[in-house]
Amino acid sequence: MFLSTNNCEGIGECIKECPTKAIRLINGKAFSCLTCGTCYEKCPNNAIFINKYGGYVVDRAKCNGCGICMFNCPTNNINIDDGVVYGVCSRCGLCVDACPTKSRVDGFSLMKDKQINYINSLDFTIPKYDFPEKSETKEVERSYYGTDLDKCIFCGRCEHHCPNDAIEVEADLEEGICTKCRICEDVCPTNSIKKFTINHETCVLCYKCIKSCPHNAIYLNDSKVFIEKLNQKTNGNIVSCLNCGLCAEVLDNDSLKQIDGKLRYDPTKDIVNGIVNHYDVIKSCPVSTLKESDELFVVNEEGSDDVTLSGFCVSCGNCIRACDSENARKYEIFTWDGTVSDDCISCGICYEVCPEEAITLYRGKVEVNLDKCILCENCAIHCPKNAIVKTTMAKKILAGGFNQIDEKLCISCGLCYKICPEDAINENNNEFTVNEEKCIYCGACKNACPSNAFIFDRKFKDSVDGA
Repeated sequence: MFLSTNNCEGIGECIKECPTKAIRLINGKAFSCLTCGTCYEKCPNNAIFINKYGGYVVDRAKCNGCGICMFNCPTNNINIDDGVVYGVCSRCGLCVDACPTKSRVDGFSLMKDKQINYINSLDFTIPKYDFPEKSETKEVERSYYGTDLDKCIFCGRCEHHCPNDAIEVEADLEEGICTKCRICEDVCPTNSIKKFTINHETCVLCYKCIKSCPHNAIYLNDSKVFIEKLNQKTNGNIVSCLNCGLCAEVLDNDSLKQIDGKLRYDPTKDIVNGIVNHYDVIKSCPVSTLKESDELFVVNEEGSDDVTLSGFCVSCGNCIRACDSENARKYEIFTWDGTVSDDCISCGICYEVCPEEAITLYRGKVEVNLDKCILCENCAIHCPKNAIVKTTMAKKILAGGFNQIDEKLCISCGLCYKICPEDAINENNNEFTVNEEKCIYCGACKNACPSNAFIFDRKFKDSVDGA
């Protein structure tokens, strides 16, 4: 809810700006919908829903104007005009910006007990409302094995030595060029390979190096083995398990656990009534390293093999030991105080993808409940404006979608026009349309719309390989 302080002079700019006509003057002070949820609970057509801002929106496609919400509103704030329900606050926040005396404040920013005391002082009965809880934690942390990108040469050595396929490296080199991973040195039985050069006098032509080279950069010519080298700095991409533990939460058969901050997996428990379905847990992995293993099988009660999981970090530290030349892999502790940069456009994507429901959306910012946050970085990976800090190179980008305004539902409030960060909403004679050429499908307009008038869909793709 939004409240007016004693500084309110009853100028009425907030009333003019409110797209849902949820503000009125009482004794010269601006008074508005309390977002108590009575209308939401009483609507017989389920035509009122809670949006990502914690406000309430009337879905005009479902609303039949029966008036039940109006008759049950404890503050008589709702009215019906020409079949359209007004007076319900969508928490867009425009009233705060419009107030010339800065008298409008966000009730969610007040202490919970003050909000409850205020509501009780009005002397009417309303349903219990769960206000967004303030996090008592000032900082959240996560331990993991990460990469110093200033040192990493994207050779793939850590990936090769990871026992559980929890690291994925992609070098920006054509196939057949040495990435300096030194796997050939590891496997050579006569130690004939040093510093990416082959000693032909000691080489016994076992071809183990050719068979083991992950980049097909070693070739045979005139009974001699050579390495195809390119003396330049290699760019690329490296993504590894974050050790956030989200996979352990999603997999509900108790086979994957996080014990003392380390993931442990018992494949014998990963069978439920002879059926194994890893789709949900694999899909939940923020960095997409989790996968089904084709190397380890468990025989079920019916005698057939069930596939197991891999791609999660077991905290063995082998990647650090393997990266003994560049020393780019290291054990790290990531801390975050929930800060989001000013680049935030309130699109709500972080709210949508957060698996812990730790994010509350406000116009112009988001608030993170650090008591719930597990630092899975889903929010940062999907953020279209990079307003949230992240430790991984994994990134999802908006790859198109569909966005259209239903003219039958639009109330021409113009809120979408004002809030769109890309100027992708066109206005003509108080009618609004979406400019698909400018739209990035962030969803800010859809989240803010007080009449649920947007027909919206979006899709993401991986920023590296386009998957």
